[in-house]
Amino acid sequence: MTDKLIIVESPAKANTIKKFLGGNTKVVASMGHIRDLPKSKLAIDTEHDFEPEYINIRGKASLINSLKKDAKNSKQVYLATDPDREGEAIAWHLAYILGIPQDSICRITFNEITKEAVKEAVKKPRKIDLNLTDAQQARRVLDRIVGYKISPVLWKKVKRGLSAGRVQSVAVKLICDREEEIEHFVPEEYWNITAILSDTKTKKSFESKFLGKNKEKIELHSKEEVDKILQDLEKAKFIVEDVTTGEKKRNPAPPFTTSTMQQEASRKLGFAIRKTMSVAQGLYEGVKIPERGTTGLITYMRTDSTRISDEARSMAKEVIEKNFGEQYYENRFYKVKNDSQDAHEAIRPSYPDLSPEQIKEYLTPDQYKLYRLIYNRFIASQMTSAIYDTITIDINANEYNFRTTGQSIKFRGFMTLYVEDTDDEKESEELGIANIPYLNKKDEVKKEEIQTKQSFSEPPPRYTEASLVKTLEEKGIGRPSTYAPTITTILARNYIEKVQKTIFPTELGKIVNKLLVENFEGVINVEFTAEMEKQFDSIAEGNKNWRETIREFYGPFEVVVEKVEKELEHVQLVYEESDVKCEKCGRNMVIKMGKYGKFLACPGYPECRNAKPIVEEIDVPCPKCGAKVQIRKTKKRRNYYICENNPASCDYISWNKPKPGEVVEDSDEELKKEVKKKTTTKKTATKKTTTKKKTTKRKTTKK
Repeated sequence: MTDKLIIVESPAKANTIKKFLGGNTKVVASMGHIRDLPKSKLAIDTEHDFEPEYINIRGKASLINSLKKDAKNSKQVYLATDPDREGEAIAWHLAYILGIPQDSICRITFNEITKEAVKEAVKKPRKIDLNLTDAQQARRVLDRIVGYKISPVLWKKVKRGLSAGRVQSVAVKLICDREEEIEHFVPEEYWNITAILSDTKTKKSFESKFLGKNKEKIELHSKEEVDKILQDLEKAKFIVEDVTTGEKKRNPAPPFTTSTMQQEASRKLGFAIRKTMSVAQGLYEGVKIPERGTTGLITYMRTDSTRISDEARSMAKEVIEKNFGEQYYENRFYKVKNDSQDAHEAIRPSYPDLSPEQIKEYLTPDQYKLYRLIYNRFIASQMTSAIYDTITIDINANEYNFRTTGQSIKFRGFMTLYVEDTDDEKESEELGIANIPYLNKKDEVKKEEIQTKQSFSEPPPRYTEASLVKTLEEKGIGRPSTYAPTITTILARNYIEKVQKTIFPTELGKIVNKLLVENFEGVINVEFTAEMEKQFDSIAEGNKNWRETIREFYGPFEVVVEKVEKELEHVQLVYEESDVKCEKCGRNMVIKMGKYGKFLACPGYPECRNAKPIVEEIDVPCPKCGAKVQIRKTKKRRNYYICENNPASCDYISWNKPKPGEVVEDSDEELKKEVKKKTTTKKTATKKTTTKKKTTKRKTTKK
């Protein structure tokens, strides 16, 4: 019989903590959740105060039996699942399966997998926190009700297999709203005026930007306005009105939270959100390092706090003073946001003495990149500010105001190690202070030339994964554990697609969003979703009952669902009719939406199942054979041009739109290969699907 049995979620985590615990201790993994709601039905008893109907997860019977056997042969069982609501819920389900009483002192947690943290946790076990499990249960029940009540509406009106969700549908709405903004955006003309001036003594030239007139800012929207100013400046003297010099400080960013890590890994490393969390999980659970064994390299990666422990602060100081010098260290504290759960520290290295370069050979390339990002961000967060010398020169010309600004770095501070990126253009560290001449008040400078530039305002940018996570966090939608699954789900449902880093709503996403927003406005909106997160937080703090929260929501929601189902019962989606005749039955084909976009389908379905892709043609003939030229798209949504007779009798294919009268001898060979590869992949996928269907049929027949 073992003295202690410790149950964690994953084998990697089990292997890491085994080495810390001597004596007769066994460490095993539950492989995540072992109980959940069945997928085949709602499984929430709405007649009996929303009692969930949990079942053991299919395929885990032998694991459950093994855990029961290990628990029976142990004097003490400790549940050491992750230190968040999800981990608390897994511990609660394990306790139920293993027959551990609810008030048993069996729960241990640690924010980092180090010898000290694990041993300390074993010394201080506690009861399972029912407030945390209730908060997780409230989220699970609410999301199940919303998903299972609304999704059937989509099945009836759009197509089967679609899903709606409290968080995922709001994320899709944000993306669709942004796309609508872009589509309806009307560019506005604006102009900039820049004076190229020079110092009469040194002959050094510099730029000065137009601001306005008589200290009032003027925005220029037409060439006429610009020409009027240029006329007034023709004989004007440019006189220095004021010179201001000073210092500016730039402070380091705080250590990572889940969302800031996801954003920065997307910007700096090009990692998808899901990949970031997968790599971070591996770093947290442990990596094999000679002489240390399996070592957890970072603290828990699902957190919304920027707090760090005194011990970590002390270790950062040691690293900074050793590698950079005392003048680079500053003991910094970061304010935690009001709505932060603050259950864990920020994401930081568990062992700051292990620099990324020291252990690079033991990490995969992706692990090294992310560990380096986390390590440098944490160390930089405890370093001194960067200091810039700044200069501002205000110049007057016939009552018009111009300004020259510059800055140059004086002391790099934390920037020696790490600089945070943004979604906007990167801020330049040096703005040419050395190129600005030393000037005094009332100095006259010579006008070399006046440059004007016409520009047009641009629509808001489409979301990237990084900027979407930032928006979700700012609006209080979801929590650290939900950002990655939310984006993964809406990508998998084909509601959105990602081209390079940019996110677009698909036609399917727009249709689903329109239906949901028009009929379930009270649920599919930012305010409701953010308010429910606050309710879950309140449950976790013990200030509210989870069943009461669901009760308050369900009554009005059920009325809305019944109303929508009744109103939409006789409503059919009206498909846009094309002028293309169905070859099989003669009906005019309609435009429908599929996984890969719009296609033509016979309205006589299911009697007539004819369907074909929509072909877009241009009004310029093929430069090789004179036939029609079609526009098609690559997997990355890039347009290319191809002859309608390709590959039968003409091989014309090109990235560039053909010009009238153009004659082409050769086609783009690289593009040919890419298109051929795409076609081969589709054929292979179709073949696999057919084989799978045939196999299933044989099995069914055999039974």
